[in-house]
Amino acid sequence: MAKLDEIVDLLDEELKTSEIPDYPGAHNGLQLQNGGAITKVGAAVDASLPVIQKAIDQEVDLLLVHHGMFWQGVRPVTGAGYQKLKLAMDAGLAIYSSHIPLDVHPSLGNNILLSKKLGFKETESFFSWKGIELGRKARFEGSVGELKELAVTAVGGEVLVRGELNSPAGIVGIITGGAGSEVEVVAREGIQTFITGEGPHWSHPLAEELGLHVLYAGHYATETFGVRALAELIGGRFALKSVFIDYPTGL
Repeated sequence: MAKLDEIVDLLDEELKTSEIPDYPGAHNGLQLQNGGAITKVGAAVDASLPVIQKAIDQEVDLLLVHHGMFWQGVRPVTGAGYQKLKLAMDAGLAIYSSHIPLDVHPSLGNNILLSKKLGFKETESFFSWKGIELGRKARFEGSVGELKELAVTAVGGEVLVRGELNSPAGIVGIITGGAGSEVEVVAREGIQTFITGEGPHWSHPLAEELGLHVLYAGHYATETFGVRALAELIGGRFALKSVFIDYPTGL
């Protein structure tokens, strides 16, 4: 058994929660406390109602997520929002969320871990945003098609390609999640093939016009790596059991 406040202190320090910028609705850090005792840690991408129920069913008492409970800002505690809070609080489930701080972490982050899954041993940071650099980049000597096959294996699912499979992949940029709307900035930074999770419709023809190959590997699928690693870290550091709660969104 471990103490919640000790785990939170470690997470806040490791992830630099108070230092890394994010979107207003992220509310990184401890979003819901419990009585203070932790025996099992769960990891999930989203703090959705079904995920919370699955966590409780598996006797998790600390849930680590990438997308927390408050993205829509301050809202009345009704409907699904009420159900989530009541369910978690009645079961003594604490919830900790980390969005951009987890994306950019140099060893536990989604971007660096996906890079390693693709076989990149050395990467550089790129894509400046609010004083930090969000993505990783590296040169790939093979074709776009070869890179796609590696991506399919890495995420364990389908990868949509916008571009020519036989073309050299060249300089590859990686920003997990929903960074498809940034194709213009990515292309300006010299990226030739961009790997992200998803993007809006208009970003697909724009990428083609820019001559940028894009691999859309799934918003959910590209963001499972960080929370898994975080749960393993906490489990190992505090001698706790950890589990990944898989609940794909289909995006």
